[in-house]
Amino acid sequence: MPVLVELRGVSKHYRRADTGETVVAVEDVSLDVHQGEVLGVIGYSGAGKSTLVRLVNALELPSSGSVTVAGKELTAIPERDRRLARRNIGMIFQQFNLFRSRTIAGNVAYPLKVAGVPKDERDRRVAELLDFVGLLDRAYAYPEQLSGGQKQRVGIARALAASPDLLLADEATSALDPETTSEVLGLLRRVNKELGVTIIVITHEMDAVRQIADRVAVMEQGRVVEVGDVYDVFSAPKTGAAQRFVRTALHDRPSVDTLARLRERHPGRLVTVQITDEAGLQNRIDAVFRSAGVTAELVYGGVGEIRERRIGSLTYELTAGGVAGGVAGAGAGAGAPDAIDRAVASLRADGVTTDEEAAA
Repeated sequence: MPVLVELRGVSKHYRRADTGETVVAVEDVSLDVHQGEVLGVIGYSGAGKSTLVRLVNALELPSSGSVTVAGKELTAIPERDRRLARRNIGMIFQQFNLFRSRTIAGNVAYPLKVAGVPKDERDRRVAELLDFVGLLDRAYAYPEQLSGGQKQRVGIARALAASPDLLLADEATSALDPETTSEVLGLLRRVNKELGVTIIVITHEMDAVRQIADRVAVMEQGRVVEVGDVYDVFSAPKTGAAQRFVRTALHDRPSVDTLARLRERHPGRLVTVQITDEAGLQNRIDAVFRSAGVTAELVYGGVGEIRERRIGSLTYELTAGGVAGGVAGAGAGAGAPDAIDRAVASLRADGVTTDEEAAA
């Protein structure tokens, strides 16, 4: 796919007025955003992701490096031209930023009015957008009469008013409850699929990335430390930051406290097996355990979908000799190590990712 946004060696440093100390917000970021994709940019507070989005729409200029959007290097043109370029970039915010004194229709119409669009055309476009986001019947309501999810739908409609090629969503679902978050993310996915708008989603919630993104960039301390297809990053995160985020979204691995409770009831060896979209994987895992003479009791796990592909982990208590759980004696409860070692080694040799859940 063609590249719509190109960042090359982008850094942003600030100098604190009170101490004179240099603060590094973004450091040496090179990143491409392809036309028509949804890119999730994720990081904890202070990672630099919100600064990065302000660099993309040239509300801030980098200390070094270049930012190019739709073929225009925003860092190399006058501010007047940057303002024109921003009309091709829509923006939605965490706190909605709606005008309280304007109706819903008036909020959506505002950027069109500023751009000098004739009233008849404005009215047509506003009706079209409010219908798209499911709020045409609330056109003459005011923001305080709407729920948080409805306000964000208005924010999306307003951001789309000028028919931008690029939409930036900065923590757009952080103020919403889980059900409303899913609805708003579903709407953004429609914007991407039906209108062909490229979207950059800035978030600290990996579950939002799981629901909407095609690719994900993970930020830590101002740097992009990992970037890739969202399924690949979820199934095989390469960095500690990505691994921490994946755990928060999948909920498929036992926590330290959960693991301690499992050990009280299951004295055998606890082994976690990664589940992927590979055809017949579960049958192969079961066959390996049977062949090795190992009893496998499922004690924890979860399997879900990302982009319609299966992903997750299952944690088993493994014992040998047909003896499972608390019934086993000391020797059998240890899991007949040779048989279990053979089973685990066989899975790994077959490309299945397994992890021993070591005692705390």
